[in-house]
Amino acid sequence: MATQLPLYQSLANTLEQHIFNGDWAVGSALPSEADLSNRFQASRHTLRHALRILETNGLIFRRQGAPTQVISRQKLRKFTQSFNSPVDILSYPRNTYRVNLVEEYIELNAALSQTLGCAMGSSWYHIGGVRKRHDANEIIASTDIYILPQFASLSSDPEHTQVMVFEQIEKKYDLKINRASVDVYAAGAPAEVAQRLSLETNHPCLVIIRRYFDDQDRIFEVTVTYHPQEKYVYSMEFKTSAEI
Repeated sequence: MATQLPLYQSLANTLEQHIFNGDWAVGSALPSEADLSNRFQASRHTLRHALRILETNGLIFRRQGAPTQVISRQKLRKFTQSFNSPVDILSYPRNTYRVNLVEEYIELNAALSQTLGCAMGSSWYHIGGVRKRHDANEIIASTDIYILPQFASLSSDPEHTQVMVFEQIEKKYDLKINRASVDVYAAGAPAEVAQRLSLETNHPCLVIIRRYFDDQDRIFEVTVTYHPQEKYVYSMEFKTSAEI
């Protein structure tokens, strides 16, 4: 026998269908909670639970003291990346690729120096762009890669946008990674990042900073990646090799 949906999920599905049908246009305000409760014969508790589902799915935007806005007719597609070992954390799946928008030689200012953990005024080659999925041509992240200037020529390699930069450096320059560190935190998208991702400035994102060190314990690459809220799942599962 089919399992009956909870009332809040059934209501959420109904509201999603109305939005998809264009009954409430993108950019318009939803009716008030009182109006929705009366129209769909639902309690305020059930309605608010349903609205949370719509918000999580990226259909509406709610802010205290303001009308609820319709921001999309279709659910957000989430990109899930899973890891089975620490090495996987350094790479993206092979069904993604990078589109370079900026390539330039730079010297680190105070802000970049703090973000990268490298000396202010030091010279780097900056590659900025977005990462997409092959199957959907969907932007999943904004990424900025900083490598030592002597590695800049690898950006002209045919496989450059398909392969992780640290892998290219290892292969082309016979350099081996001694260790890597990964920082993960939440932050608002800066203006340039928001523009790449078609978001408003300071939109919530998951930020991942990866730093790669050579056998002399010197940083030779740093990547700074912004993933929009609700569009990326960072999933890890590790199993012990010994029985407990």
